[in-house]
Amino acid sequence: MKKIGFLSFGHWSPSVQSGTRSAADFLHQSIDLAVAAEELGVDGAYFRVHHFAQQAGSPFPLLSAIGARTSRIEIGTGVIDMRYENPLYMAEDAGAADLISGGRLQLGVSRGSPEQVIDGWRYFGYAPAEGETDADMARRHTETFLKVIEGDGFARPNPRPMFPNPPGLLRVEPHSEGLRDRIWWGSGSNATAAWAAKLGMNLQSSTLKDDETGEPLHVQQRKQIEAYRAAYKDAGHEREPRVSVSRSIFALTTDTDRAYFGRDRNSQDQVGMIDEKTRAIFGRSYAAEPDELVKLLQEDEAIQAADTVLLTIPNQLGVDYNAHVLESILTHVAPALGWR
Repeated sequence: MKKIGFLSFGHWSPSVQSGTRSAADFLHQSIDLAVAAEELGVDGAYFRVHHFAQQAGSPFPLLSAIGARTSRIEIGTGVIDMRYENPLYMAEDAGAADLISGGRLQLGVSRGSPEQVIDGWRYFGYAPAEGETDADMARRHTETFLKVIEGDGFARPNPRPMFPNPPGLLRVEPHSEGLRDRIWWGSGSNATAAWAAKLGMNLQSSTLKDDETGEPLHVQQRKQIEAYRAAYKDAGHEREPRVSVSRSIFALTTDTDRAYFGRDRNSQDQVGMIDEKTRAIFGRSYAAEPDELVKLLQEDEAIQAADTVLLTIPNQLGVDYNAHVLESILTHVAPALGWR
């Protein structure tokens, strides 16, 4: 059994080929797709976060709106770039979104991906401390955020406040009990997976990873997941951690499916440089008739090792088509793989 969610990159474009031509289109369609996905039995609605791009940027209004329109589906991110975040303000937003949804937030955070602009976090008012890298800053912001959402008081109250204070030190409000256990780290390397495990976060392993061994992506991810679980156990955490992988998976059941994704039948992993120092491996897409697709997915070692699979969707193709993509996986693929 696996949880199955969708992951939207939240693109929009004024192109006549796009069904999502504005930010408003993307936001409203994302809410509608989450509602439709819940009705189909999908377990999660997740969104990427990119700044300075025509993509999803500020996640919490969207997550809150979905939380108010749905009742069961998990709502999350994959991932929020912590270089850009004020951890305390983020704790307030996350607490509010989690309370609105009734405790369904599954928040993926990380250092983030290659950016649209140079050092974009500087425009947001953040800079690494002396001796820090931007990745160090992201991890520092994350550790502060994790501490704050635990709910312990840390701020000295004003002796003459506008409103009466409870006794003791004050915490950030609103606080949502249990949110700390639903934070995920989007890891692109074995080392950061182990770091996330020590802090008691869940693990998101995406379709892009540092190429550390030259092996296929799914093999490297499986080893990363094993290293993460070992580090989690060594850290002494009692809660069972969760692990997700994201994949582009399309069951070709209609002529429209074949027209859009038939060319991905022979897709392979790709290797490239995401910056001047980092060689990365990009995961293949899976597209085939359901019977063949089942055989291909059975050979993906990372999918087998994970408890949650996030299906990356072509959000610019509209709500109805993406609902069809999800329903095809749930109907024709998931039962044969034992996910349902």
